[in-house]
Order: sequence, then structure tokens, then C-alpha cells
Amino acid sequence: MSKSSMMSRKDRELRTRFLAEGAIMLAVATVLSWIKIDLPLGGGITLVSMLPIIIISHRWGWKKGLLVAFLHSAVQLLFGLDNVGYATSFGMALGVIFLDYIVPYTALGFSALAEKHFGKTDRAVFIGILVTLLFRFACHYITGVWIWAVWAEPTYLGIATPTPWVYSALYNGWYMLFEIIITECVAMILYQALGKYFRREDLR
Repeated sequence: MSKSSMMSRKDRELRTRFLAEGAIMLAVATVLSWIKIDLPLGGGITLVSMLPIIIISHRWGWKKGLLVAFLHSAVQLLFGLDNVGYATSFGMALGVIFLDYIVPYTALGFSALAEKHFGKTDRAVFIGILVTLLFRFACHYITGVWIWAVWAEPTYLGIATPTPWVYSALYNGWYMLFEIIITECVAMILYQALGKYFRREDLR
């Protein structure tokens, strides 16, 4: 068998493995997103539902990570279509679709870009999670001010919310803070036990 044929076979094997892992992690992320602690007026803290997508990003690189993350965003949108109905205009409906679902969830695929600065290390995973989840918070914060402000209460969890900016910061910051903390903790524990898989050592 020629070297080129062997390379082609290896590429096919890796492609098949990526498709399988991507499908499994997408399914796991979807199931984990259903396991959550609901918060007042909607939203909730999930059981590290974003971590499977982030793991795919670090295992296969950010480009393949983006593909799986985009599919994840589409699944989340499918299960959250009722929220689009609350929009009072076409522009707001697009805002919900893209800023509450497509953009923030797809951005999870960029987590592996942290490896360009920190290498294939636990620090890269930590920074990748922090940046992508903060970006997700920023997207929800914008829609909280722009779209969901009409449902804002004068207080949230006993804290005064005199403006939509304050309300959105408290509402989205509360659950995203816990999402970040829990995701980071579980990711670091997994990295200690399964670091070679994050570093793609088994794919060489």
C-alpha cells in the first residue's frame, strides 16, 4: 500500500471518528441542557451542558468545534422556539434567534483558539471556557436590555433593578456566573484525569 493511500485511509478514519464523537457530544450536551435548576422568571443553571462542545473544540480544533457548536445552537433554538414568539417585531425575533441562540452557542467552538497562546494545556482550556462563556453572557445581556426589558421587574432576587441595564446584568449574570464556575471546575477535574484526550494525543 502506498504512502498516499495510507494517508488517505488515516484521514478517512479521523473523519469518521470526528463525526462519531461530534454526534455523541452533541447528544450529551443536549441531554445535559435539560438537567437544570430553574431560576425565577426563566433561565437556569445546567449540568455543564456546554462542556461537551468545548471538549470537541479542543480535541479537534476550533474549526471543527465551530461546526458542532453551530449544530448545538440549532438544537437549542429548536427547543427554545417559544421564546421567539415573545418578540414584538421581526427585528426582535431575529435578535432572539441570533443573540440568544445561534451566536452565543456557536461561539463555544472558538474555545480551542486559546491554545494559540497557551498551548495544549489546562490553562488554555480554562481561558477558552472563560472567554467563550463571557461572550455568551454578553449576547444574553444585550437581548435582556433590548428585547426582554419589557418583562423586567423592579427587583430581582431582592435587589433593586432601576434600569433594564441593571436588570439584565443581574438576571443573566446570576446564572452565567454559576455556569462558568461549574464548567471550569468540572473541566479542570476532567483534564487532570483525561488530559491526553484534550491534547489530542490519542489521535496521532
